[in-house]
Amino acid sequence: MKILETDRLILRHLEPDDLDDLFALYADPEVVRTIPDAPQTLAETKEELDWFLHGHPRRPELGLWATIFKPTNQFIGRCGLLPWTIDGQDEVEVAYTIAPSHWGQGLGTEAAQAILDYGFNTLGFTRLVCLIDEENVASIRVAEKIGMAFEKASQDEIGPFWLYARNKPESS
Repeated sequence: MKILETDRLILRHLEPDDLDDLFALYADPEVVRTIPDAPQTLAETKEELDWFLHGHPRRPELGLWATIFKPTNQFIGRCGLLPWTIDGQDEVEVAYTIAPSHWGQGLGTEAAQAILDYGFNTLGFTRLVCLIDEENVASIRVAEKIGMAFEKASQDEIGPFWLYARNKPESS
């Protein structure tokens, strides 16, 4: 089921047939270098895919979604909105992972901007965040391009991260 569409991307619910593409994404060392909890085996990838088939199990409007490059109809990543509790506060993360074969084309920013707009304008969130590995310069750049600002360094059971955040602009 399609969730969002941009000029070059379709974001849709993951489907069982996405397993091989999702596993290939996670098998790339450049991708998982900054995703400490990424699945490492085909079985773990299937478990994650099953978890997100119909959105997030506890919050179906959220989840990780297949990211399809429209010109080739190719699976190139997984992006979406994820719920977290950070330092006792409920947050929703704008998450974006694009395959290295499509880096440097602005697709991460295109996906992240669409997800941010969807979160604010369709789902009604008043604040969204990004959790970013401090060494992931490209993701930091994407977060800044969509108007997020560094808020703090933090850590959870998975490891350290930088929290970038943006509040929904006031209506004029």
